Amino acid sequence: MSAPQLAQLETVAEIKFGQVGIANLKLKRLDADGLTAELRDKVENAAKLFLRAPVVLDLSHLPTLPDLEAVRDLFARIHAAGMLPVGLSYGTSDNDALAQTLGVPVFAKFRAAYERATAAIEAPAPAPETPRPPARETAPATPTPVATSTATIGMLHDKPVRSGQQIYARGRDLVLTTLVGNGAEVIADGSIHIYGALRGRALAGAQGDESARIYCQEFHAELVSIAGQYRVFEDIPAELRGQPVQAWLEGGRLLLKKL
Repeated sequence: MSAPQLAQLETVAEIKFGQVGIANLKLKRLDADGLTAELRDKVENAAKLFLRAPVVLDLSHLPTLPDLEAVRDLFARIHAAGMLPVGLSYGTSDNDALAQTLGVPVFAKFRAAYERATAAIEAPAPAPETPRPPARETAPATPTPVATSTATIGMLHDKPVRSGQQIYARGRDLVLTTLVGNGAEVIADGSIHIYGALRGRALAGAQGDESARIYCQEFHAELVSIAGQYRVFEDIPAELRGQPVQAWLEGGRLLLKKL
C-alpha cells in the first residue's frame, strides 16, 4: 500500500480537551473536507461536549505551515461544523506571525507544553564526573531528618450540582457527597469521587493526567472524560446504567466497570 493510501486510513485530526472547556485540535494532515466531515460527526454524536466548544487549532504537526487563506478556510470549517475557533496553539515564530495577522491569540498553556518538550530535547547531556580520591574513614554522620511534603487535599462539595452549574477542582481531586444533575458539569485536574448519582458530565484529568479516575455510586452520566478521552451516554453499556461504576484509561481507551 502506498504512503498516500496509508495516510487516508488515519484520522485527519486528533481532538482532546486540555484547559477546562477548551479543545486542542491537532491537525495531522491538511485535508479540509476530511476535517469538516470528522468534526460534524463529533458534534452530531456528542453535542453536549462539542457543540459551540471553543477550539484552539494546533498546526505544529503539519510538514509546513499553511498559508493565511488556508487557515482562514480551516477556521470557517470549524465554525460551520458547530465549534468556535478561538486561536492557535504555540508553534514557531511564523505561527505566531500568522496568529497576529488573523487577529487571534496564541494560547499559553499549549505554548508551555511545547517549550517543555523542546527543552527536554535540547538539554545537553551531563558531563562525566571526575573520579575523586578515596576519602579517609570518618565517624558516620548523624542522620538529618528530612521534611516530607503534605499531601494535596481534595476539594469537597457537599451540595447538589444543579443543571447549568459547574464545579472545578484545580490541581486536585474532587469529592462530591450528593448528586450531579442533568446539565451539570464537574471537573477536576485529578480524580472525581461522586457518592451519589451522576446524571450530568464528569471530566477528570482535565490538565492531561491519564492516571485520574472517576467513581460514582449511581451512573447515569451524559458524558465522562479522562485526560481528553470521552464517552457519551449513547456509548455506555446499558448494564452499567444506575450502577456503581468506575472509569479509567488503559492503552489510550476510556474503560468503564461496575464497582
